[in-house]
Amino acid sequence: MTSIKQFQVTFDCAEPERVARFWCEVLGYVVPPPPEGFATWGDYDRSLPPERQGAAFACQDPSGVGPRLFFQRVPEGKVVKNRVHLDVRVGTGLVGEERLAALEAECARLVPLGAVRGRLLLADDENESCLNMQDVEGNEFCLD
Repeated sequence: MTSIKQFQVTFDCAEPERVARFWCEVLGYVVPPPPEGFATWGDYDRSLPPERQGAAFACQDPSGVGPRLFFQRVPEGKVVKNRVHLDVRVGTGLVGEERLAALEAECARLVPLGAVRGRLLLADDENESCLNMQDVEGNEFCLD
C-alpha cells in the first residue's frame, strides 16, 4: 500500500503576498510564522537581495489538514484559462435553492475582497450548481 504524500498547491502570480492574503481570507488560512531569527516576514524579506524581495509568500491551514498554498512571482502574466483550479466547497450536501443561496452568500463575501464573479452553472442531471469566480489576479476557482 502506498503512503499518502503531503503536497502544496503553487500559484504563479505577480504579487505573491497580495494573492496569498486573499486566499487566507477565502479559506480561513493563516500566514505561517516567519523564519527563526526574524520578528516579521517584512524583516525577513528585507534581508534578501533586492531581486528576491517580495518573490514568494505562503499560507497554510491552521488545523494542518489542508494543503499549504505557495505563491511565487513570475514575470509573465496570466494568458489562458488555468489547467488546475481550486473548488471552494461551500455548498456540500446542499441542493436546489438552498445550495444557490450558499453560493451567492459566499460570492457576496468574496467580491469585496477582490474576487470577480463569473458564470453560474446550474444543476443538471450529473452535477450540482457551482459558481465560477476569479481571484485578485484572474486565477479561476469555483464555489462548489
